[in-house]
Amino acid sequence: MCYYFIMNGRSILVVEDEAKIAEIVKAYLEREGFRVSVAEDGEKALSVLKQGFDLIILDLMLPDITGEEICRTIREDSDIPIIMLTAKSDEEDRVKGLGIGADDYVVKPFSPRELVARVKALLRRAHGKRPYSFNNGDLIIDVSRFRVKKAGTEVTLTSTEFKLLKYLAEHPEQIFSRLQLVNIVLGYDFEGYDRTIDAHIKNIRHKIEDDPRNPSYIKTVYGVGYRFIGRPDED
Repeated sequence: MCYYFIMNGRSILVVEDEAKIAEIVKAYLEREGFRVSVAEDGEKALSVLKQGFDLIILDLMLPDITGEEICRTIREDSDIPIIMLTAKSDEEDRVKGLGIGADDYVVKPFSPRELVARVKALLRRAHGKRPYSFNNGDLIIDVSRFRVKKAGTEVTLTSTEFKLLKYLAEHPEQIFSRLQLVNIVLGYDFEGYDRTIDAHIKNIRHKIEDDPRNPSYIKTVYGVGYRFIGRPDED
């Protein structure tokens, strides 16, 4: 079962198979007014991820999918903050958890008040990064929530498309070759052709450009590659 409530637009997914612990965490977070979903296993957690969360509290010992596997899956296309909640207390386990993408590590038994304090601290750090805004708000890239809006309407990008758009937007006016973008977005082990990037760029343009043939965001540098030409909005 999943539970929902709201405060200040901050949403949290708690992945925990022990009902008593889940309810305690839920109650303490609810007291602070967060919007929260509770998933009792990994399959449920992965099924609700697209609803958009600001932070995930992730138990490592789940009945179906390990927390490590879930963390790796999330990190394939999202920078959402993750707090691992586990009975594993060895330093090696903590280092391993942080190494696969967790942002913090809380060992059971734990203080619910301390967990809430860590949640708030991590959210403050994570949301210090404002969404990227271009061309007077025409294009919004919200990295923490893995969302893109065009003219106020949310558009759906694949994981690869989002990574590609995000990277180009983070390096405006910088020219990247197709091979560079393949290595950055798809990895050095990718065995396809560098022209694969052209297909992804074409798809992105159809989703964010008013006129894909006369782009306002991703410009083709003939014979070289691509560069991002959107105008960043001032804070």
